[in-house]
Amino acid sequence: MSDSASTSHLACPVAGTGRQQVIFVPRDRLLEVANALRSEGYWMCVDLCGVDYLLHFDRQLPVEVVPERFEMVVSLLNHTTGTRLRMRVQVPEDDLAVPSLIRVWPSVDFPEREMWDFFGIEPQGHPGLDRILMPDNWEGHPLRKDYAVGDIPVQFKEA
Repeated sequence: MSDSASTSHLACPVAGTGRQQVIFVPRDRLLEVANALRSEGYWMCVDLCGVDYLLHFDRQLPVEVVPERFEMVVSLLNHTTGTRLRMRVQVPEDDLAVPSLIRVWPSVDFPEREMWDFFGIEPQGHPGLDRILMPDNWEGHPLRKDYAVGDIPVQFKEA
């Protein structure tokens, strides 16, 4: 992938050039684009995470992309060409569901669970969605920008 023309067939806004591009994927096309990228050699999902832009709606995005409070970011690697690609998916605050990518990249099992646990972004179709780091009875999602800071009591093990 030497320039943005190599992802133009996906019909998604693209930022960046060269060996690391960012593609802005509409949520309703996520599985279609993910499968296309996997078939083109992006066999490894390096990372998947959630982002809360509560205080940064003014971030730079292509004009075609409507900014939402939440975003899912997926980092991919093509070992054949040595290129990296980052998919960014806007997730509206009033509909925190995205399609699970576990059938495309099985390695997203724990990252999808972590995204749900910490941000409340739900990967629909995930076969085992439950809390991964927070206790099962935990209420809320602690990495959201509006989560009350300092309200979590510190617990120490007995000496």
